[in-house]
Amino acid sequence: MTKTLRIATRESQLALWQAEHVRERLLADDPGLTVELLPMKTRGDKILDVPLAKIGGKGLFLKEIQAALLRGDADVAVHSMKDVPAEPADGLELVATTTRADPMDALCSRVGTFDELPQGAHIGTSSVRRTAQLKHLRPDLRISSLRGNVNTRLRKLDDGEFDAIVLAAAGLTRLGFDERITERLVPPRFLPAVTQGVLAIEVRAGDDATAERVRRVLHDSEEAPAVAAERAFLARLEGSCQTPLACYARVEGGELVADGLLADLEGSTILRESVRGPLVDGAALGKGLAETLLDRGGSEILAAIASTDS
Repeated sequence: MTKTLRIATRESQLALWQAEHVRERLLADDPGLTVELLPMKTRGDKILDVPLAKIGGKGLFLKEIQAALLRGDADVAVHSMKDVPAEPADGLELVATTTRADPMDALCSRVGTFDELPQGAHIGTSSVRRTAQLKHLRPDLRISSLRGNVNTRLRKLDDGEFDAIVLAAAGLTRLGFDERITERLVPPRFLPAVTQGVLAIEVRAGDDATAERVRRVLHDSEEAPAVAAERAFLARLEGSCQTPLACYARVEGGELVADGLLADLEGSTILRESVRGPLVDGAALGKGLAETLLDRGGSEILAAIASTDS
């Protein structure tokens, strides 16, 4: 009997691209499989006039999708890994992380590169991480919240609402908007979001057959140590949408290298650290990196952010 897998996904153009990519990979492995997409509008997609940090964070993009998994309406969920909170969801299991696409942020600008932006230029971004790094380098910039899908954000740029906007390079590339990238914002000046460019595949706990299939077809074991390091960094700092933090891990010379960053909300103070270690335990490396930043003043930064939220 033909096996049918149903993939729950957000209904944005980028999310559908990601789900279709997973579908194609699964079908290439087993042409006899039937794979259906279940597009859904999440609360995070519905509320566009309020910064995510003020309404519950990126987890709002997952709740309806995860509920569909738990109900049995879907068998697989595809997420942007950077949207997945550090705390695991009860009854669900993250079983695969994909090969990473371009992890960097991208500046899309009407007025030149980052250094060429005029004094007081108006920048759009939905991320406190991006905001802190931009303000640290250019306190003169005027930064406003920018929500919506990729097309909506680019349209607002083209309509003159902003001089420039910052988006994930991977999303622009996946949707065929490479030509809109004015400049990739790369280390050491800028660090990307934790696991930016990685897709996460989630299934119901106990659905071993689906988990095994997904893991075999989609999981990138070579990328996994870097993903584990960045996720452990996020978990140790108890990071959320309200926390300006970044971590970028990669393999260099047979070792795992991770750069981490923690900032206050205005970007006036930014702590940075880099560590290197063996590939065998990426999580330990990421946790240690977070501990170092906490010891260097990160605890005080997090306490100040917490008091602001309350």
